[in-house]
Amino acid sequence: MNTTNNSKLIGNAKTLRKNMTREERHLWYDFLKNLPVTVNRQKVIGNYIVDFYIAAAKLVIELDGSQHYEEKGVENDAKRDAFLNGLRIKVLRYSNLDVNQRFESVCEDILNEINTSSVTS
Repeated sequence: MNTTNNSKLIGNAKTLRKNMTREERHLWYDFLKNLPVTVNRQKVIGNYIVDFYIAAAKLVIELDGSQHYEEKGVENDAKRDAFLNGLRIKVLRYSNLDVNQRFESVCEDILNEINTSSVTS
């Protein structure tokens, strides 16, 4: 398994950071940015760009729009998740609808995972 980060994706990651979706901005500015751990946005890991990465908890947070629920999106996400899991990185996935309608629950879930990961690491 190639774990080297693809440097060709760095420019794309920077563009994605500047052009976050509405749901990514909401989660970032209203929760993740204020956590007492470092959270990277649009982080390159291997050949993938993940929405948010918390190294201290070995945790990726993905916000999924409608394309993730189409057949190709589901296949691509499964490959990405398998790669990340192979690096012992846990992936939490939330739909944009989750962020818009259950924001507090999403935040609580992320916080619980950070606390659990930090205790067991």
